[in-house]
Amino acid sequence: MTTGAGTREAVSGLRTERTAPPAFDVQKIRNDFPILRRRVHGHPLVYLDNAATTQKPQAVIDALTRYYTESNANVHRGVHHLSEVATIAYDAARTTVRTFFNAASDREIVFTRNATESINLVANAFARPLLQAGDEILISAMEHHSNIVPWQLVCAERGARLRVAPMDDRGELILDAFAALLNERTCLVAITHMSNALGTVNPIADIVRLAHAADIPVLVDGSQAAYHMAVDVQALGVDFYAATGHKIYGPTGIGVLYGREALLEKMPPFLGGGDMIASVTFERSTWNVLPYKFEAGTPHIEGAIGLGAAIEYVSGVGFDAIVDHERDLLEYGTRVLEAVPGVRLVGTAPAKASILSFVMDGIHPHDVGTIVDREGVAIRTGHHCAQPVMDRLGVPATARASMAMYNTREELDALGTALRKVQGIFA
Repeated sequence: MTTGAGTREAVSGLRTERTAPPAFDVQKIRNDFPILRRRVHGHPLVYLDNAATTQKPQAVIDALTRYYTESNANVHRGVHHLSEVATIAYDAARTTVRTFFNAASDREIVFTRNATESINLVANAFARPLLQAGDEILISAMEHHSNIVPWQLVCAERGARLRVAPMDDRGELILDAFAALLNERTCLVAITHMSNALGTVNPIADIVRLAHAADIPVLVDGSQAAYHMAVDVQALGVDFYAATGHKIYGPTGIGVLYGREALLEKMPPFLGGGDMIASVTFERSTWNVLPYKFEAGTPHIEGAIGLGAAIEYVSGVGFDAIVDHERDLLEYGTRVLEAVPGVRLVGTAPAKASILSFVMDGIHPHDVGTIVDREGVAIRTGHHCAQPVMDRLGVPATARASMAMYNTREELDALGTALRKVQGIFA
């Protein structure tokens, strides 16, 4: 297998021992995730599709069960005991999320369905009213479809232009080219923190500094980054940050939008209905205070509570330990793939995390995924909702192994063994 300089830089200083860093008890972590005990096609499950969704610890499962068995009621509307208990738990979850991202206030944390809805909220409630014909929104070449399509829609409606900052062959943002695209017509920068297809981690603080120097607000898609590293929205200086609960070991159907309070205050509602109103007459309505102005209807109560439990679990483990363990997995997994003849990594930026995208000579990624699944190894294949990334790098699709804190070196060895079986079948 051939690798670029970026890959060599990323795996420099590799450990040679087989065990994970001693400070991190991965088996203890694994014991907290019931699904990891199951078998698939007669093999122990090796779950390496975490960039699509992570598995859930027992603490999250218990929180969901406890809500439905002890306090199921609607929030913010009832004076009876169950409603009060549910409201306290729901509001406490928001505070947990605010602390996790170090937002200045609970008012800056809006619950959505997922990061996609968070981005659409900003596109419709922030960008659409501001955009005029000829204005520009700047994204990067490595974006997920969810950080492309909403901007295409509002640009098409308003006569604006979507600009794309390029990346190099390693999947690294070309920062000088990004800076050169900022101009007086740029109304917003929308960029991923970490590429879901390549694992590239973008220098968000530098991007924000460049954009803010030109008085341009920045939205960051944090869907991948938020479960791999500590995210401090105040330190980064971002104006908006979108994240999704099911990738932070929480339930599906719950997402988060962080927005600077001053910006959220000026934005009109995105959806209309109950709970986002202060008053309604047939002539006019007035809006609730932040963040409820953006949370129409009955919220995903159990999802928010489950997300709060997931964040408490992750915080208990600690990102210092998680980052060290996942860095070890990335380095070790890179070497495992390097040792398989015919495998080529796609995405070799020096700054990357926990994702190994690859192709095998003469074998379609879908065939790779199907065969390794028979060995109990779950990976993702396809364009990963990032078709422009595939086009830029000249591949129709990749196979993607994505790691989380509960994965092990032994599981990566199992992936390597399964890939050799793929080769044997096609030989």
